[in-house]
Amino acid sequence: MAYQISFTRRARRDYLQLYEAINAAQSLPAQMWLRRMEESIQLLAVTPRMGAVTHENETVRQIVYGNKPHLYRILYDIDETNDRVNVLSIWHGKRLPPDFLH
Repeated sequence: MAYQISFTRRARRDYLQLYEAINAAQSLPAQMWLRRMEESIQLLAVTPRMGAVTHENETVRQIVYGNKPHLYRILYDIDETNDRVNVLSIWHGKRLPPDFLH
């Protein structure tokens, strides 16, 4: 059974900020990089538990995308009742974790 992927407002904002920061509108390699990130997120529809539980909050999972020094934590939770994966945030690995993790 496939889960629906849902993005919170925060995750959408994070994605748009990343899109602008890497100048994806003008860069084919940046567009390809983001496409691969999106494909990683879409894998959660069929394997929602592929991400590890975060050490900050046991109800939030993460997949890590990218290569050093450009690692991003894609933070999500699983809503079993509604068969949904909620993408909570796309967070650069060097930043302090978002408040909702604590």
